[in-house]
Amino acid sequence: MPINNKTKPELLIKCERDELVDEEHFGFIVLSNKNKAFDFTGETNNYPFYLRSCAKPLQASLVIDYEMDKFYDMTDEEIAICCASHTGEEIHVNTARKLLNKIGLDESYLKCGLHKPLSKTEQSKMLLNSTPVNILHNNCSGKHIMMLGLCKMKNWDIETYYLPEHPLQKAIKTKIYDLCKVQKNYPVTTDGCGVPIVSMPLTNMLQGYLNLFTNPKYERIKNAFLKHPYIIGGEDRTDTKIIEHSDGIIAKVGAGGLCVVVNSKTEEAFVVKISDCDMKARELVVIQVLKNLHWADIEIDTDVKTINGKIVGKIKILSK
Repeated sequence: MPINNKTKPELLIKCERDELVDEEHFGFIVLSNKNKAFDFTGETNNYPFYLRSCAKPLQASLVIDYEMDKFYDMTDEEIAICCASHTGEEIHVNTARKLLNKIGLDESYLKCGLHKPLSKTEQSKMLLNSTPVNILHNNCSGKHIMMLGLCKMKNWDIETYYLPEHPLQKAIKTKIYDLCKVQKNYPVTTDGCGVPIVSMPLTNMLQGYLNLFTNPKYERIKNAFLKHPYIIGGEDRTDTKIIEHSDGIIAKVGAGGLCVVVNSKTEEAFVVKISDCDMKARELVVIQVLKNLHWADIEIDTDVKTINGKIVGKIKILSK
């Protein structure tokens, strides 16, 4: 099941129900140290993939570069919300609102769009209390607040911060290319939240994460992930589960079946890309790779069950 005729993804997940294969999920796994990528599952042939929300910590490097953290006296929680794909729970909304208030702007400036919180628990609470959806429930609201904060302190236009030709977006692209050691221009699109997002080979993504999370200059971003994993994600989020149940492991999910994981102690990293973007398959593969590398031992349920809990099959994880 190739994404295109240049790639050859490998079968990573097989779901069997009463001895018949019911689902298959293909994808790629790449493992790298700071010098080079050294282990590949599937053949990407350097095909570029969009970073999607895996770009967030790379984008947030400008918070440190421009000393936005000092300018607004940002807490570690507020740095975390800038990197988050959060589930819109109270802790996320309150943290985002505090940072927005520090910047001196209100919610009307945010261009990320409106959607229900990703947290099912929060959705239920809001339904019971007749609470309307707020733009701060958007999983990318923290990133957009960060962008507004950078614009305000740099005296850049606030109204057009999301456009590709804006100085902020140009600075972000330059910074990501620098961290990821990208030597040529790859396609750029508009992400779901309305801002530009770049693409690159998986090996470059790993280079960027290692250059960010192993550099003492960006210690505050690393600490934000390790100290506040629930702000980074939230209820039932893969990256939150991994950080909470490991020691020194940083994880960040992105749409399109992506997850990047960094071992801050060994200074190694791996990325998983699931071709059909299935979130459950992504989580199972990532956790299995963590087990295989002896980076973490997180329990996963591989039983296929009915709603009443009867086991009718098994999920086989075929990754290395």
